[in-house]
Amino acid sequence: MSTTPTKSPKKAPRAHASHGTSPRFELPGGAVGFVESSTVVPLVSFALSLRSGALGDPEGKDGLSRLTARMMRRGCKGMTSSEIESAVDRLGGEIGFDVGPSTISLHGQVIRRNLQPFCELIAKVLGTPTFDQEELDRLKRETVAELIDARDNDRALAGLAFRRALFAGHPYSRSASGRAGSVEKLTRDDVLATYKKRFVQSDIVIGFAGAITEDEAKTLGALLVRSVPEGPKVENILPEPTRPAGRRLFFVDKPERTQTQILIGTLGTHARDADHWPLVAATAVFGGTFTSRMMREIRSKRGWSYGTSARLSIERKRHAFTMGAFPAAADCAPCVTLELKLLEDFVTSGITPRELAFIKNYMIRSHAFEIDTAPKRLGQALEAELLDLPADYHTAYLEHVRAVTLESANASVRERLTPGDLVVIVVGTASEILDKVIAAIPGLTEHKVLPFDAD
Repeated sequence: MSTTPTKSPKKAPRAHASHGTSPRFELPGGAVGFVESSTVVPLVSFALSLRSGALGDPEGKDGLSRLTARMMRRGCKGMTSSEIESAVDRLGGEIGFDVGPSTISLHGQVIRRNLQPFCELIAKVLGTPTFDQEELDRLKRETVAELIDARDNDRALAGLAFRRALFAGHPYSRSASGRAGSVEKLTRDDVLATYKKRFVQSDIVIGFAGAITEDEAKTLGALLVRSVPEGPKVENILPEPTRPAGRRLFFVDKPERTQTQILIGTLGTHARDADHWPLVAATAVFGGTFTSRMMREIRSKRGWSYGTSARLSIERKRHAFTMGAFPAAADCAPCVTLELKLLEDFVTSGITPRELAFIKNYMIRSHAFEIDTAPKRLGQALEAELLDLPADYHTAYLEHVRAVTLESANASVRERLTPGDLVVIVVGTASEILDKVIAAIPGLTEHKVLPFDAD
């Protein structure tokens, strides 16, 4: 998740009736539930999440959690894959799985009148998957094809290379999608073992939003939770990431690139750090809005990149601070130099009182759009629970922002961001611009060229 705003200020909407904490309740087997009721539309959204995600994949089996989750809708007791899809359509619903580093989530939505049969269908999908071998073989082929097709996405390549470089040797370096080589080797026994270990009641966090009461949420939540067996919680023991030393360039070499991707970053903060919110505000000044320093210098003054931004990400452990742009190949090297200079000035000089006043006002005004629907408010409650964020991380957002001072913002920048210790990712054509990019990075300690199609 990124904590840095990226949109221009808008006129705030009228306040919703409920901006408080979504009610939390206990469910069977150690599961917990949340509900955010709203009668605005006759729809109910839900999310059933596990507290463990792709980071739980065994070494050498990257992509196993995602493959297991996707197999859930490929057949269950008495129903084929196509029959499941037809049943979902008849009920006016939709479902989908999402796998991240720390969570596996089943998201769904259905019209109010079909909520009960829809939940009964989901319970059957969750509790009685068949993991048919032919379906598994087909899904593995599709997944490998998707991984190969993803190489056409330069921005995704940059993000993957960045994670692998910044978090080298740490579980955060791994991709939920896996690698083509690892996915091809996964077996039905691997999928079964993952399902039995991970899909247990104690690991479930479930939430409902929309046209549903708290009592209904408790009843249907229990129905869904009881569809899977009891079992011990999955351990999520993660080491604290360490910041790589020196300026290191990783050039993802891809032929015939007229446009490049630049991603530069280091470690940021954890949500429980005392200087987290000050750094959130300072980062927004630096690259979080259409009037930010990065946007002004890179896009407005020089026209090098249509978009540019800086972001902070949050996870269970300290995660990344990133800054990025996507200039033309001819502008890549000078853009890298400029980004590094902007970061150095940001750390050395900090932000101004005027910049802080503007960004705090913007963050406070735009917050209404983060909580203007029941699903959004539910999403915040689930995120806080699943990522073990402070209980008031979202509910006290306005207080957190108002409490940021100029001194705390600038101190956080100096403490957390070290311009001499950075990972620099460039996706481009090495034969054309590599030497220029190397020369554009003062104090470069090492560089590596990575083929874009390497597994």
